Amino acid sequence: MSKKTVWFEVEAEESIENCLKRMAAEGYTVAGRKEEPLFTEVNGEYVPVRQVIKFKGILTE
Repeated sequence: MSKKTVWFEVEAEESIENCLKRMAAEGYTVAGRKEEPLFTEVNGEYVPVRQVIKFKGILTE
């Protein structure tokens, strides 16, 4: 039996706690986490904007 997995991204103005609550409300539990830097180009240089946080959710039955 395969489990359905979905990646949930913490929105720009959302807290991690609110993202986890949103996952739980949709019936998912946390199975992993990853972070990626988000950059923008300013005057030919890459400047970090924010850290993108994503949680891997597994559908609970």
